[in-house]
This record gives sequence, C-alpha cells and structure tokens, in this order.
Amino acid sequence: MENVDNLEKDICIQLKDATVRFNMAGEKVDNLKEYFVKLIKRELHFKEFLALKNVNLTIRQGEAWALIGNNGAGKSTMLRLICRILAPYKGTVSVRGTIAPMIELGAGFDPNLTAEENIYLNGTILGYSRKFIQDHFQEIVDFAELHKFLELPIKNYSSGMRARLGFAIATVRKPDILIVDEVLAVGDAAFQAKCHKRIRELLNQGTTLLFVSHNKKMVLDLCDHAAWLDHGEIKFTGTPAEAYEAYESIIK
Repeated sequence: MENVDNLEKDICIQLKDATVRFNMAGEKVDNLKEYFVKLIKRELHFKEFLALKNVNLTIRQGEAWALIGNNGAGKSTMLRLICRILAPYKGTVSVRGTIAPMIELGAGFDPNLTAEENIYLNGTILGYSRKFIQDHFQEIVDFAELHKFLELPIKNYSSGMRARLGFAIATVRKPDILIVDEVLAVGDAAFQAKCHKRIRELLNQGTTLLFVSHNKKMVLDLCDHAAWLDHGEIKFTGTPAEAYEAYESIIK
C-alpha cells in the first residue's frame, strides 16, 4: 500500500500498475497427506495466474464507479485489493478514508450467533464503538426488517435475510467509501429498492461508491463512471453507458 499523503486531496482510491498473482496447483491432490508428501519431495508444481494485470485507476471523492465485465474478469479481486484483503504482487494501491465493504455474503458474521449478537460483532469489525451500536441498534433492525428473527442464529437465515442485515449494519453510518459486490442481488425487489434509496442518500452526502452488479438498470441509475474489466485488465473507462456499449459490442 502506498502512503496516502502522496495523493491529491480529492483522490480517495488510486491503483498504479496493480497486479494480483495466484499460484494454482498444476495437478490434482486428493488429500492433505498427499499434498505434504509431494511438497516435501518437490513434486508439487504450481501455475501462475494473474487475476489483475497492471491495473491503473484513479477514483475521486464522491464519484460512483461501476465495475462491469464477465464472471472471472477480476472485478471482485479488485475490490478485495482495495479493501486490503489482498496485497498486490506488483504495483501500489492507495486508499484514503473509511470503507464499508459488502463483498461477500455473510462476511463478518458468526453463523452460530444470533442476529442481535452479530450486529455487535459485525459493527465492531467495521470500527463502530459499542455505544454507537447501542444508539443505532433499533435503526439497524428497522432497516433490515428482521424484528421477529433477532434471537435466531444467522445460520438459519436465508441469503436475502443475511444481505439485509449486512447492508443495514454497513450503511448505518456514512462511510467515506461504500463497496457493494453483487450481494444485493439475493434480496427481493422491495429491499433492492430500499437499498437503492439508501445508496443514493449516501452519494448525496459525498460517499464514494464502488459497485459491482449485473443489474444494468441499477448501474446506469447509480453510477457516473464505469470500468470494463476483461481477463484482469481494464479495457475501457468512461460513463456507464459508454462502458456498456464497448462491453456489449464485444459480447455480440
């Protein structure tokens, strides 16, 4: 990660030649014992896979960016890089400000704890104080519409219920950067509209948005910038309409 002091004041995210490399096993290993035997004998070979390749992108405060492209294009990898879940193999990633990430359904939750307990757990992970969570507990519950299920373990929740709770916790306080990766797709139409309204409110307050969704209508409505990724490379940046035109012309 690069020192954010080097960034211009209105830049909140900057990627310079960012590259992410994964090592993939070159052969099938059926169990842990076989893995270690092959490792000791130096019979285990790996193939290099570049999930992102020399990505350059600058995002300014208050902008709303969509990442579009096929599954496996590198969109989620880029979000994980920005969230510091992954470190770049090469290049630099600079991020200024607080991040509210929604990049994996159920992330930050303990499936064996109740919804009430998970509100405190997930809120703490996001950096909220216990007092802040207590003061905003009812607001979270009201937004998620899970009043009757607070004493139920998260493992018994549907994917839509988990998404509702996660979104409610992540957006109860205005973050500098909101990252949403497909998790809203599991919600029903009414809740998606509710989340759409909350995101719009945050954008109006100056939050920066990174949005990954196959819902073209929502992307066009929420975002003012877009980057089209293909095989780990940014092929085009511009308005969402322009990015979709370039992307869909290749698909066709």
